[in-house]
Amino acid sequence: MLYNIIVWAVYLALAPIYRMKARGLENIPKGAAVVCGNHTARVDAVLVVLALFRQGERPALIAKAELFRNPVARWFFTYMGAFPVNRGKADLAAVKKCLTVLKQGKKLIIFPEGTRVKEGTGEAKSGAAMMALRTQSPVLPVYITPGKKAFRGCEVAFGQPFYLPKPEKADALAYKEGAEQIMARIETVGAGREQARHD
Repeated sequence: MLYNIIVWAVYLALAPIYRMKARGLENIPKGAAVVCGNHTARVDAVLVVLALFRQGERPALIAKAELFRNPVARWFFTYMGAFPVNRGKADLAAVKKCLTVLKQGKKLIIFPEGTRVKEGTGEAKSGAAMMALRTQSPVLPVYITPGKKAFRGCEVAFGQPFYLPKPEKADALAYKEGAEQIMARIETVGAGREQARHD
């Protein structure tokens, strides 16, 4: 109940500012999925959560550990489904949490680039691909309007979910190739969104 109240409050606060539209909601699969999107603004994760909420989802998401230093913030982000990751080093606790979330049949939001980039997409880290391959979960690509500015509108567009091909050897190279495939799919969703706008 509290979760729903918080999400609706956030939606009502952001709706007049960002005028978000969600597209491709029919592509959201039931059960576990690694939700991967481009990342150009702090609000991206919130917009994806709002879009998934419309389909009755309560996703988990990874957030930088710095956000959890304050006790109140730590409670809030944890309650909302976020958990910390220490960027720049192997965080086994975060990896285990990701795997657990997916094995429980839930959605996991990961921004493959690991940090915000200026343009639509950038170079991906291997984490998202590793999670998808190790749990055999589908990847749900999502493209979020880059360069969001107040009152200009933005869109969260979901593409078709897909499975990464199972590699002969699950190693760093396989995960890197999987990450590149994920980013290519995100870019394809973005290109399709732009095409739809001009048709």
